[in-house]
Amino acid sequence: MFNSKVTLRALKGIGGFVFALTLMGACTSGGGQERSETEVQNDYTDLFDGQTLTGWRGDTSLWRVEDGAIVGEIKPGSELERNSFIIWEGGKPGDFELIAEYKLTGKGNSGLNYRSEELSDLPYALRGYQADIDAANTYTGQNYEERGRTILAFPGQQMRLPPVDGEIGEYAKGNIWTAGEEIGSLGDRDSLKANIKVDDWNELRVVAKGNHLQHYINGVLMSEVTDDDEKNRKFEGLIGFQVHVGPPMKIAFKNIRLKEL
Repeated sequence: MFNSKVTLRALKGIGGFVFALTLMGACTSGGGQERSETEVQNDYTDLFDGQTLTGWRGDTSLWRVEDGAIVGEIKPGSELERNSFIIWEGGKPGDFELIAEYKLTGKGNSGLNYRSEELSDLPYALRGYQADIDAANTYTGQNYEERGRTILAFPGQQMRLPPVDGEIGEYAKGNIWTAGEEIGSLGDRDSLKANIKVDDWNELRVVAKGNHLQHYINGVLMSEVTDDDEKNRKFEGLIGFQVHVGPPMKIAFKNIRLKEL
């Protein structure tokens, strides 16, 4: 046990006093040290420089930089025949936490794909997990597997995906992965939807660790998946943002940062 009175008398001068205060602080805190906000932020890598599309690859007729954000837009008369992505070229993260702010205007749909693979026969097309975003906020925060098992978890669902033997088409029915097992609830859709701002900036956070996938909007856990489907799950892959087939829309992403776990 540190005896502050005895030690402070024994130490002479300013240097000794500072040493004693330092030692007292270490003892009272149990030897631990809180990290500053700056130190915590330094754990993250910025994926976007705020000015150019350097490090990103996509259809430049759809994607641009505007007001410090990556913007994807479908203009009237230029509707898409299929979904298109802008893809980060910095690697294929496995276990990670990704945070981005987004703003969706119009009536469309977007999302963040991760642990994905690029299709060889179609430009800027991805297959893989997606944190879904839609203007009506009916599906925002759900886990949707693009060009794969379709909806894995709706907003509010905690799902386990058990192993399957058959092909994807045998279980993906009505845009839902029917093999999934609901193991818990995160709240009803209306209460979760109330946390999402309309025509304003929201924060999207994805945490992927092993076979455990979590999607947050504005700090609220929206969906959670435990993927035990060894045949179809992925543990690493590409990251990309989506513009979705549908009506004219505009999606903006900024403050995009990644921390590998």
